[in-house]
Amino acid sequence: MTENLIKKLTGKNRQEFEAAAKHMINQTDVVMFKALVEKDDFLFDFVKRNVAERILDAVDETNYKNLTAFLKFYSPSYEEALISALVKFADEDLTDDMLALFENGGNAEKTYCAKFFTYIQDPLALEILRKNSETGDEFLNANCAAALGAMKDEISYNSAISKLNSNDEFEQLSAVKFLSAYGNAAALEDILKAMKNSTMSENIAAEIPYLCDIFTILQENKADGLLVLNNIVNGLGEIIPLSSVFDYELYEVFERLMVHADDSKTAVVLLNAEEKFETLTENDEYMYDEDKDTKKEILDIKKLLGNINKKELLSFVNEELDESSPFVYTALDFARDLYAVRELLKCNNQTIILKTAEVLNSHGELDDTSRQVAMLKITDENIKSIIRAL
Repeated sequence: MTENLIKKLTGKNRQEFEAAAKHMINQTDVVMFKALVEKDDFLFDFVKRNVAERILDAVDETNYKNLTAFLKFYSPSYEEALISALVKFADEDLTDDMLALFENGGNAEKTYCAKFFTYIQDPLALEILRKNSETGDEFLNANCAAALGAMKDEISYNSAISKLNSNDEFEQLSAVKFLSAYGNAAALEDILKAMKNSTMSENIAAEIPYLCDIFTILQENKADGLLVLNNIVNGLGEIIPLSSVFDYELYEVFERLMVHADDSKTAVVLLNAEEKFETLTENDEYMYDEDKDTKKEILDIKKLLGNINKKELLSFVNEELDESSPFVYTALDFARDLYAVRELLKCNNQTIILKTAEVLNSHGELDDTSRQVAMLKITDENIKSIIRAL
């Protein structure tokens, strides 16, 4: 019975899907909604969008309260439909019910309730939102942060800003995620500073475009925009899901960069991107579980980047072979001037010295003299051991 109803709800027959949606709402068929949510990973996005619209169309002033029974089962696919319907008919009694559910419900219910209070900005929800913005549930955290942002809650915002200076990088990343969902672009400068000093720079960069898109950052500060982009490229397929290429609009970003690829930072980022997308597509390891739209986009980006003028771009790389450049590690991967590379063995940054030694070794150019030069600046015993072993 349930499977048949879901088949009708997700199908193309208007009479059937309208009747199935009405049945689910009017009869408060929680079993049906739970089964629908469990199919989230197996339904195409366009099907889920259709279902969300059908649910919304089936809600009216006589049955909207039935939706609260569905809130035990969280789905980002149907969240907007359920909550926008509740908001449409919200009154004082419903708001009180949602406050009680927010305080005493499970994580799924709390996640929906946080979304509700993004629209119904009741000050009584503030403390509950703050308390639930730092849980182990990322959907709940994000919805609470967005609601606090909608309410312009300075207490939670300032707390997150202060945590960007934490020595605990996981706490720092949690703060970045909060600020990204909170939605105040004024936090961007502090987040960028945190990214530049973090060993989790790819994780932080992954959150930044949800606060401020890459095009805007590139326009306001090209070097910062390129650094965010470079970190995203480094993280793709390992830390960052490949489907994020749509969120970041990477095809359009690379397309625009390629028009004026006449500086060293742009050159290094484009070379890095071209190599990354080549790696992503050379075997099934990265692409196996992706949907066809993501696979197509990745292949389209690879094809686009295949048009870069490598010889011209490589001529700019030396300019980033400087320990003060945040692009130095990437530049080392593409450097062809081994004399300029060898000069970095004299720098004061021990991780750069290690990377330089590894690059020279990969070219068969790490001789005893170069090794001795590297060792002069190294105090870290682990790095010394690695260089000795090269």
